Amino acid sequence: MSIFTSFNVNASGMTAQRYRMDIISENVANMNTTRTEDGTPYRRKVVTFEEKGPKQGTFSSIFGTASDRYKNQGVKVSSVKEDTWTQMNMVYDPSHPDADENGYVTYPNVNVVTEMTNLIDASRSYEANATAFNASKSMAARGLEICLLYTSDAADDLIGVD
Repeated sequence: MSIFTSFNVNASGMTAQRYRMDIISENVANMNTTRTEDGTPYRRKVVTFEEKGPKQGTFSSIFGTASDRYKNQGVKVSSVKEDTWTQMNMVYDPSHPDADENGYVTYPNVNVVTEMTNLIDASRSYEANATAFNASKSMAARGLEICLLYTSDAADDLIGVD
């Protein structure tokens, strides 16, 4: 794996986690939105990631491309879906303009505790990618320093400087 591959992997992770944090922020901002443009309550959104690169198939295709195993590595956002598996919150408030005939208002299925937990998870993942990126950057810088030191010493030897 080249040093630039590690930069790409970490950068894609940071980008994906930043996007996930944006979606979490949108969820929290809309936790009381009872009517969207289409007239329904806001639905929580969930981000799904997948590995970058071509889809893997059979064992033989994976084995055949073993030399290319580090190509296209990283992560990307594969989809942003509405959470249809969590129930909406029903609150009794007959004075609300969006109340149904029984006086219940349908609020979004956003739970602030879940969103904050997901936000902490995304933030820690972002930090881990940033730390790995900085480690790769310092290794590359140290490698350049060693290379410059070696070429400087070799040039001194050529011209006879002690």
